[in-house]
Amino acid sequence: MDKLFCQNLKQIRKDCELTQKQVAKKLGVVESCYANWEQGRTEPNIEMLRKLGKIFQVQIDELINGE
Repeated sequence: MDKLFCQNLKQIRKDCELTQKQVAKKLGVVESCYANWEQGRTEPNIEMLRKLGKIFQVQIDELINGE
């Protein structure tokens, strides 16, 4: 898993003032699933990346590569 993605995901979530639990609920996944993405244990699929972009109101590229 790409460290940059994990860092970006966590920072963007915090910037949006959301908890992991809140994001997981919006995505329809369990909290541990989302937490694993931030910790680099697993990675989201394309569908989940799109949903993350909508939740955080950012482009997928910003999640993956940063600003």
